Amino acid sequence: MIIDKILDSMIKTYAFVGPSGTGKSYRAQMVASERGIKFIIDDGLLIKENEVVAGISAKKAATKIETVKKALFNNSEEAREIKKAFFKYRPESILILGTSDNMVEKIRENLGLPEFTETIYINDVATEEEMAEARRIRQTQGKHVIPVPTFEIKKDFSGFILDPLQIFKYKGKDSTPYISEKSIIRPTFSYLGNFKISDTVFRQIIEYLGKKTNSIHRINRARIDKNENQEGINIYIEVVIVYGYNIVEELKNFKKKCKKEIENLTAMNVDTLDIVAKGVYVPEEDNK
Repeated sequence: MIIDKILDSMIKTYAFVGPSGTGKSYRAQMVASERGIKFIIDDGLLIKENEVVAGISAKKAATKIETVKKALFNNSEEAREIKKAFFKYRPESILILGTSDNMVEKIRENLGLPEFTETIYINDVATEEEMAEARRIRQTQGKHVIPVPTFEIKKDFSGFILDPLQIFKYKGKDSTPYISEKSIIRPTFSYLGNFKISDTVFRQIIEYLGKKTNSIHRINRARIDKNENQEGINIYIEVVIVYGYNIVEELKNFKKKCKKEIENLTAMNVDTLDIVAKGVYVPEEDNK
């Protein structure tokens, strides 16, 4: 393919290999930084300097089999999206993470990238004790690290973000300190179960926002639905609006505010949010 030939002349490709749960993603940016690599491919995502720029995380898959397929970019549409991002961002080099030589090689082939310039193994950058601790956390807590800040993956994860993790590395007097933020998540298929938030929490957030909004007199109803075929939640809100305000404009602003605050406070995706004015409140009527 022409695309593959162009990519082959553009990019230097590196591999970072280690068994699952040994801390590859945790150390990925350090490995990349030491080699001047600004782009990382990890679990279906193309990451540019702490920012997800393309792809869908394999950890969103419902089964381990689907996770592997996504991580390998077996789906031609998903592979094409990454290739388009290559042309947009023009990376000089890319670091591909994988659990084996065969896995990173398959990813490289599916994305039409050139032969590896170098392969780095986890035991080159981590001690046996560090890898053992990483395995213990994965096996007992089901946690996985993605090398991007929490706010960058909120839009890709619905209810699985556990906590951010900041990393500071200093290798000596004449070296530059390395600071990075990671996100710890629990995959959808984790045997520990999904992280869930009560519908009451969402309603309380909506009611609080309503009280802080001058144009909203009260929230009549807030219904929260989870569609099994979607990643996030669907919200339906009925409000009574204060007379004198532009109803269309105020509903639009309140909708935007609710979506933003719910996603920020809960890390849950809001797939749809419908808001309807079911009444108008006239302040003067209280004085009659």
